[in-house]
Amino acid sequence: MKKEWLRKLVGLILLVLLIGVGFFEPMKEYVSIPREIILFEGQEATVTSLPVFSQINEEAIYSIARDEENTLSIKGKESGEEKMLLEMANFPVKNVDIKVLPDFKIIPGGQSLGVRLNTLGVLVVGHHLIETKQGNESPGEKAGIEIGDIIMKIDDKPIEKMSDVSYYVDQAGKNDKPLKLIIKRDENEFETELIPLKAKNEDHYRIGLYIRDSAAGIGTMTFYHPESKKYGALGHVISDMDTKKPIVVHDGQIVRSTVTSIEKGANGSPGEKLARFANDREIIGNISKNSPFGIFGKLNTDVKNGIMDNPMPIALSHQVKEGPAKILTVVEGDKVQEFDVEVVSSVPQKFPATKGMVINITDPKLLDKTGGIVQGMSGSPIIQEGKLIGAVTHVFVNDPTSGYGVHIEWMLNEAGINIYEKSPETEKKAS
Repeated sequence: MKKEWLRKLVGLILLVLLIGVGFFEPMKEYVSIPREIILFEGQEATVTSLPVFSQINEEAIYSIARDEENTLSIKGKESGEEKMLLEMANFPVKNVDIKVLPDFKIIPGGQSLGVRLNTLGVLVVGHHLIETKQGNESPGEKAGIEIGDIIMKIDDKPIEKMSDVSYYVDQAGKNDKPLKLIIKRDENEFETELIPLKAKNEDHYRIGLYIRDSAAGIGTMTFYHPESKKYGALGHVISDMDTKKPIVVHDGQIVRSTVTSIEKGANGSPGEKLARFANDREIIGNISKNSPFGIFGKLNTDVKNGIMDNPMPIALSHQVKEGPAKILTVVEGDKVQEFDVEVVSSVPQKFPATKGMVINITDPKLLDKTGGIVQGMSGSPIIQEGKLIGAVTHVFVNDPTSGYGVHIEWMLNEAGINIYEKSPETEKKAS
């Protein structure tokens, strides 16, 4: 007992001496040892260059190695959670939580997409005045309906398209009856009554509202998960161009698109990809979600970018490094190309959040063609050291060579892909 106590005391003294000799570097090194390390099966992570060690058994979920510079690293063997006790001179110095995730790979995108969204109900995008014998008024505005509201039901009947509204308006006008509307505003619903009016010199009744039931645009595919057929694109929410509010999706489709020209970006004026839907208009997937992290759904068919068509690993937000990276995108026709970028900064995020990275376009060819990041490039996958780390999302208005990126783990989360669980397909392969 006395010897054990003496050995620990000596270890403590040695540790204090080590920290005392050249105080700053060893102390900084000690503080930098992470309290938690998350990595995938087969992936390595650096721990520290301090002369520490850890005792592990053959059944551990990780293995330990030291390189020529005596840096300690661990490698994930199988998924699970475990604690690693680091010791120095037989004295415990730090506990580290080790979490090894199942091996996970996805296929990067880069393809130009045509996007068609059908709204849930019909979206109110404006008011207009109806000229009647009694004067000008808007029945919709009088009923308390605001721009950005969604008409969900009329007289208890679900509304899916603009023609549905026209039918009920004419019926109510002819029968001199008010319409009972269910309106969705943000997350709340309420009921209101609206009395259609007939304009002077017209036979049809009107409600004094501009409405829309669909939207279209272009963007870029970020990833495709071959096992589940799930995909993610854009990296940011699609908002209505009039109301500036996110479009509440009933359903939608994605098709291939072809870039016809580029409006080059400049300071204060972001550029834009000009594109058209592919001639065959083949629907390659559906859209089930429009969220702050992009659009998501399932593909009907496999898609290829012609550059990186094999599944590749991903990097979690804390694994992304400042330094060189690449993006995949289309700037002409439907050909996906690879361009150089620089990850200027990356914020390790424990909870889903957009704008996790700042990137800078460094590729001379892309700068010459587009001036930097342009509209339509959103969703372009960012690749670093053979791993998919995220997607381009926004451009800096005053500096089109730079913009934001979102970390890939949050897009996967929105797509309903759980990277923390082994898929049935992976289990089958393992067995």
